[in-house]
Amino acid sequence: MKRKVLSEEELKELVLPGEGQVLGVVTKMLGYDRVMVTGNDGKERLCRISGKLKRRVWIREGDIVLVSPWDFQRDTRGDIVWRYTKNQAEWLRKNKYITI
Repeated sequence: MKRKVLSEEELKELVLPGEGQVLGVVTKMLGYDRVMVTGNDGKERLCRISGKLKRRVWIREGDIVLVSPWDFQRDTRGDIVWRYTKNQAEWLRKNKYITI
């Protein structure tokens, strides 16, 4: 079943990290679809912005993102699967999901 990706305005509930996913902060834009993300676990990863996300959402340095680490190279690589809005990021900080 193909899942439709909704824009931030259409989606009201907050996407929380699932099993194996990590919250992180974008530290550096590297060009094309690559960014450096410092995760909640203290590891810095080279992450790809997935195609569905790339077409709908602008990602900038300092944004809070949800990273899905790769099965191999877990500590160095991952995919960005979600970007949080400013309000959602504040909620995550207030409820102690983010320590960065």
